[in-house]
Amino acid sequence: MKTKIIFSGAALGLLLAGCGTNDEKIYFASEVKIPASVAVMSPVAPSLSKADEHQIDMVVFGYLFERRFWDGGDYTALFLQADDAVVDAMIRKFPNHVPPIKQSYHIDLRANQSPLDKDTGKPVMILGADVSDPDADGTVDVIGRWYAGGAVQGFYTFKLKKTGDDWTIASVK
Repeated sequence: MKTKIIFSGAALGLLLAGCGTNDEKIYFASEVKIPASVAVMSPVAPSLSKADEHQIDMVVFGYLFERRFWDGGDYTALFLQADDAVVDAMIRKFPNHVPPIKQSYHIDLRANQSPLDKDTGKPVMILGADVSDPDADGTVDVIGRWYAGGAVQGFYTFKLKKTGDDWTIASVK
């Protein structure tokens, strides 16, 4: 019994000694280790302001509206994958558009089905604009998309540049 107590005491002492702390940081293999000199010198990619992104969205959506992808279909609404501010601006810009532009809460999205208008139960079309960060020359690449189901979808690739305070389309493919 005495040896059990001595052995237990010794084991407890070793355990407590192993739990002592020193001020060394423990590094894990999954951590990224970047030298401070490299981190400071890394160039930061320029990003767009919200105002620029909204302006770019408006330019791309305006171009897509001119193409009228919804003609010949029985679409009862258009939806925009964009900030509410952009959607509101497009609704104000095209107040009597046929089909009407609606806020996203009117859309019924279901897996493996064409999107529907909650108000009518009929098909709708969704337009989107994926804006990238500016290139070194200040131009911005954007993918303008339309979608009304698996068989009715497509995209254009835009390059936009800023002229003064406005964004303009430099090229479309």
